[in-house]
Amino acid sequence: MKSEFYQFTALSLQGKETSMSAYEGKTILVVNTASKCGFTPQFAGLEKLYEKYKDKGAVILGFPCNQFANQEPGDEKSIAEGCLLNYGVTFPMFSKIEVNGKNAHPIYKYLKKQLNSFWGSRIKWNFTKFLIDANGKPVKRFAPATKPEEIDEYLQKFLNF
Repeated sequence: MKSEFYQFTALSLQGKETSMSAYEGKTILVVNTASKCGFTPQFAGLEKLYEKYKDKGAVILGFPCNQFANQEPGDEKSIAEGCLLNYGVTFPMFSKIEVNGKNAHPIYKYLKKQLNSFWGSRIKWNFTKFLIDANGKPVKRFAPATKPEEIDEYLQKFLNF
């Protein structure tokens, strides 16, 4: 049976409706991002992971969110420019969404239900990360403070190195 994750869609930063089924068969790291957060420098580490594993079956999906201390106030154009200019981000980025509350994006409602944390299902802050295996199954949730380099070993495990 096909994973529920692949049934979701999201708008890219360029405004294009993108089905998560486009990433079927890949190991996916979903991250809620913000450009004015103490964790924003993680973009550089995430990009390094993406560069290292994109040809080996991994992808990183960034979802900007402004629900934490107004740390993503910009529009899609300024988010795209900031990610590219400041951190050289080439992994897929999506339009700004909400990750908590009644207006939370369906992808985040699903991921939070699948992988609760110490904080319950609620996303605590920017740069919470969800690892999804190549079958579309959410397998691990990482706290905002978990650096991308610390996720490397998990990516290797799920990419079968």
